Amino acid sequence: MFTVAMAIRLGLIHSVSVKVFFETATKLGLESPFRFQHDNDPKHTAKIVKLWLLCNVPNQLHKPPQSPDLNSTEHLWGLLERKIRQHNISSKDMLNSVLNDEWEKIRAEEVTKLVNSMPKRLQEVLERRGYPTYY
Repeated sequence: MFTVAMAIRLGLIHSVSVKVFFETATKLGLESPFRFQHDNDPKHTAKIVKLWLLCNVPNQLHKPPQSPDLNSTEHLWGLLERKIRQHNISSKDMLNSVLNDEWEKIRAEEVTKLVNSMPKRLQEVLERRGYPTYY
């Protein structure tokens, strides 16, 4: 079996990531085996990651590769990113400052609007039979 230790020794995954993964699961009261879900970000679909997950987290929720993003938090990150890109950022400190400032400026109404858009988003997913939406 392909183990965590083997992957770490081969330098394929970082020991801190594995440690944090299992510590977080324990803190959340998740006992093995638990169900695990990740998105289809390319770094999560690398062969080595798939192999590690198969051997160490066999109880996964699988998502189709083109599944529409119905996570309002992701859309909130997009909103924040658009606000940050309006600045001419020249340093890490400036990025941190702008990020905090723009985060504080996000109004509750903007978040509520994202959450309230979910029924419409879900309807569009149904109408498009699971294909990408315009959101």
